[in-house]
Amino acid sequence: MVLSIAGTDSGGGAGLAADLTTFAALGAHGTCAVTAVTAQDTTGVHRVVSLSAADVQSQVVAVLQDLPVAAAKTGMLGSAEVACVVADLAAGSVPLVVDPVLTATSGAVLGDDELVTAYREVLLPRCTVVTPNLDEAVRLTGLDPDRPAVEIARALHEIAPAVVLTGGDPWTRTCRDVVVDGSGHLEIFEHPAVPTRNDHGTGCTFSAALAVHLARGLDLHAAVTLAQEFVAAALRVAAPWELGRGRGPVAHVLTHPH
Repeated sequence: MVLSIAGTDSGGGAGLAADLTTFAALGAHGTCAVTAVTAQDTTGVHRVVSLSAADVQSQVVAVLQDLPVAAAKTGMLGSAEVACVVADLAAGSVPLVVDPVLTATSGAVLGDDELVTAYREVLLPRCTVVTPNLDEAVRLTGLDPDRPAVEIARALHEIAPAVVLTGGDPWTRTCRDVVVDGSGHLEIFEHPAVPTRNDHGTGCTFSAALAVHLARGLDLHAAVTLAQEFVAAALRVAAPWELGRGRGPVAHVLTHPH
């Protein structure tokens, strides 16, 4: 059983929609706490209604006090106050994957500077692993985006216990994820890129799959490998789809579970 603490996506491609369908595809029961409701489609985020920290807290407490959650993950948190609630309730009690959603695939900003500070000072030091893309890692570290990815990952590891810096450009031959584990060992995970415009929700999907495999007791290396395979399969299945006018979703439930 896995808990997702994230926002909704009315287009069904990212956020809680991606998390819950990924959990199900991998054979885990999904629970959730809603942090925000978005009006969103494949072209972008058109409106965001954020829930209060108290609203989020009530949901997380309800789940954790009644159900045997084996891991949790975060997506869009929306405010520093919510980040602090998550740190107090979830961090340390179960493996916690933090996907620091600060910008949507379409470019919409979903996290302000106060949230970035809360990530750095409160949530990331208490999580199990953080899974940013390059843009998010740059905001969290303050480093120049032209610095080598391994340097950015190591800088982030000074804040978080473990890091998976995801690097995915669908129009290159190879994607490279930089992983720094709890002992500080750095490894680059390479995997073939999947050329497609249907990549909306890949970050949510990866972090959700990672949370499932950590819930099953796998180490970070094995969990990252299986999460990468799941996302690649989801991208391949969705590649020929023609859904929406923008960047379409990946195919969460049409992949083979591990």
